[in-house]
Amino acid sequence: MAKEFTTDNFNRDVLESTQPVLVDFWAEWCGPCRMITPVIDELYDEFEGQALVGKVNVDSESEIAAKYGITSIPTLLFFKNGEIVDKHVGPASKVQLEEKLKSFI
Repeated sequence: MAKEFTTDNFNRDVLESTQPVLVDFWAEWCGPCRMITPVIDELYDEFEGQALVGKVNVDSESEIAAKYGITSIPTLLFFKNGEIVDKHVGPASKVQLEEKLKSFI
């Protein structure tokens, strides 16, 4: 299961990570978000030790969502060395996300 990023751990786990990080901005009520949840969970397991994959609930962590200008969900941000290196808005296939993650490792 993907890691849950919160205001308490976002800086440490995402911005200070030595590995690439994929952050899925989502909400419980979002249908497309629920559709990609299994993909995000699979990527978390597959990339363990190489990249970190997690989620930010935009309803409970609105400060993080606002900081990154999230206006549509799902929005997927790819971080490397604390910087956003790629962004995808809307649902994405597992293959697309795997390829992007691999390119940052």
